[in-house]
Amino acid sequence: MKKTTLFLSIMIILSSCGQKNAKIAYPETAKVDTVRVYFGDTVAEPYAWLENDTTAETEAWVNAENEITQNYLSKIPFRNKLKTQLTDLANYEKIGTPFVKNGKYYFFKNDGLQNQSVLYVIDNIGGVGAGRALPLQNATVLLDPNKLSEDGTVALKSVDFSNDGKYMSYSISRSGSDWEEIYVMDLATKTLLYDKIEWAKFSSLSWCKDGFYYSAYAAPTKGKEFSNVNENHKIFYHKIGTEQKEDWLFYENKKYPKRFYHAFVPEEEKAIFIDESGSNNGNRLFVFDFYGGVTKTSSYLDIELLTLQPIEIASDDQFEYNVVEMIGDKFYVLTNYKAPKYRLMAGTLDKPNIKNWVDVIPEGENVLISVDFTPENIIATYDQDAANHAFVYDLNVRAGRALPLRYEISLATFGTVGFSTSRKTSEIFYAFTSFTFPNTIFKFDINSNKSENYIQPKVKINADEYVTEQKFYVSKDGTKVPMFLVHKKGIKLDGNNPTLLYGYGGFNITYRPTFSPYRIPFLENGGVYVIANIRGGGEYGEEWHIAGTKMQKQNVFDDFIAAAEYLISEKYTSKEKLAILGGSNGGLLVGAVVNQRPDLFKAAIPEVGVMDMLRYHLFTIGWNWASDYGTSADSREMYEYLRAYSPMHNIKSDGTPYPAILVTTADHDDRVVPAHSFKYAATLQAANTGDAPKLIRIDTKAGHGSGKPISKTIDENADVYSFIMWNLGMKVK
Repeated sequence: MKKTTLFLSIMIILSSCGQKNAKIAYPETAKVDTVRVYFGDTVAEPYAWLENDTTAETEAWVNAENEITQNYLSKIPFRNKLKTQLTDLANYEKIGTPFVKNGKYYFFKNDGLQNQSVLYVIDNIGGVGAGRALPLQNATVLLDPNKLSEDGTVALKSVDFSNDGKYMSYSISRSGSDWEEIYVMDLATKTLLYDKIEWAKFSSLSWCKDGFYYSAYAAPTKGKEFSNVNENHKIFYHKIGTEQKEDWLFYENKKYPKRFYHAFVPEEEKAIFIDESGSNNGNRLFVFDFYGGVTKTSSYLDIELLTLQPIEIASDDQFEYNVVEMIGDKFYVLTNYKAPKYRLMAGTLDKPNIKNWVDVIPEGENVLISVDFTPENIIATYDQDAANHAFVYDLNVRAGRALPLRYEISLATFGTVGFSTSRKTSEIFYAFTSFTFPNTIFKFDINSNKSENYIQPKVKINADEYVTEQKFYVSKDGTKVPMFLVHKKGIKLDGNNPTLLYGYGGFNITYRPTFSPYRIPFLENGGVYVIANIRGGGEYGEEWHIAGTKMQKQNVFDDFIAAAEYLISEKYTSKEKLAILGGSNGGLLVGAVVNQRPDLFKAAIPEVGVMDMLRYHLFTIGWNWASDYGTSADSREMYEYLRAYSPMHNIKSDGTPYPAILVTTADHDDRVVPAHSFKYAATLQAANTGDAPKLIRIDTKAGHGSGKPISKTIDENADVYSFIMWNLGMKVK
């Protein structure tokens, strides 16, 4: 491989942003003569050198691109005003759903503009009236992640409590990376112990006796922490008071290095369940019985002395098996095994194999997405047309029978709900949110089916001025697809409304109505915000998901294009007023549909996208996405299919005008590595696609999105919405 040029200096940017399509002088990105060979086909990859994100050349390119992008954004006349508005809108008290552990109440709280939310503990939260905050004068700070870094880039990923109430473990990530460090706190003294776990990743953590199980990889090669393939996931057991090097390797499977392994020990500590995933759409499920039945061990530590492998109880990994609770010797599994819309089943330790499981909540018309247990009931949450509905079932029923339904819980509107319950108390809280309904905490009386508005944030939005609609449109092949639309009341359907269309369409993930303060200025200034619930997601169960995978991935793009065409035909907007946005798999979506229908959109934002479909599986955990995408190594047919829609490989260069595009990524994104966006942006800038801007915004000390400090979140939203609103001809009041 040789570089034909290295990197040339950049001289200009925009003399004026008053002309939105004034030609931009992009960095002259070096080209190399690298080619890849797929089934005898050679594919040129002139920007392959950008895959190495630690070189001086790549750093120089990143700096040059950011300079041009920031220069363009700085000339948008209302950008600073918008940032001020977003900062003001984000500055409200946010309190998470209280949860009970060992007789104490815990909750997360953010005063407004704290970069990370703080974990509090309180002995009693009773007697709080509707609409009032928790009695914080009685609460104490248990863990403040803001003190772990000066710039807020250290984020709290998870907290877990030992079953005896002595310890709390917590994991953190740095600069948005998926790598985790695990620490342990003595809850009686609130002191940090010397225990420290490094290089955990995609790890559950499950306490058992005086330690916990976690999942980790070997330490990566220095300098390649955020790009090299992650292989050989292992489960370890850590005993409190020991060093990580002493941790017991509990489980690994050398036969399958590119799979994930997780351990789950129910609170009663009678068994340990292991799931293996990464090879298909679901997982395999195994069990160790600590005290009898399967392995006949006398204690959990006796397993270390055994040469037995865990007993496999569910082997068909095209299905999901999620152990959600264990009561006595009965374990409960939420699964889509022979039930595309999911059901709750139960098995017993003496006969744990799936052939002996029985239905507890059978599959229904809607998608069962979660179950929460109370002392005498189960709360089951369903997706109905991409919005949550919740039902209460009676748990006290004779074994072998499906549970009787008691009633449906009344929720405020289209939205998303999450419950906080415990098997040890009948006290129930839930959080509810929708597009114009900020995350609100309710206290729920399960006996009377009454919800009390418990904690309501004070956000500067008048929900009465807006309307949320759900519409159904028809895709290319006749499939009916739902979408949500949010806008001010009384808008005219004259095709002049600036509209932002969002989509994802992958990995069985459903996008439901949720609140974001960062959308408010867009809506306040006449914008219409839309989510299209396209195939590939989980809106209607596994069949809806599969219909948007592998050789059917084009359905996802067709659904999204049809959503845009519907909005235009129904006079919500026009091609000159329509922007699209999507992140990760949604970034792939945006890149693909822009190539296929560049005439349909005025602006496009592919965020942290999977843009190179021929090589995605060769970085970090990209191999895990093969169940949705297939890979270029699978077959010639699969390679040709991927190449036909891969965003980077299908950019037109014949003068076809493209919309204004702002690509976003981050330097510590070790899930979708930034090389995807780097190579895509370089290809886009070198192509002949008209004068509309083709820019890339590369964040520093940030990752795929999780744990991003609020200061960076405000900066990013100010840039993204400024770009969208400016290119749609909007103003900021």
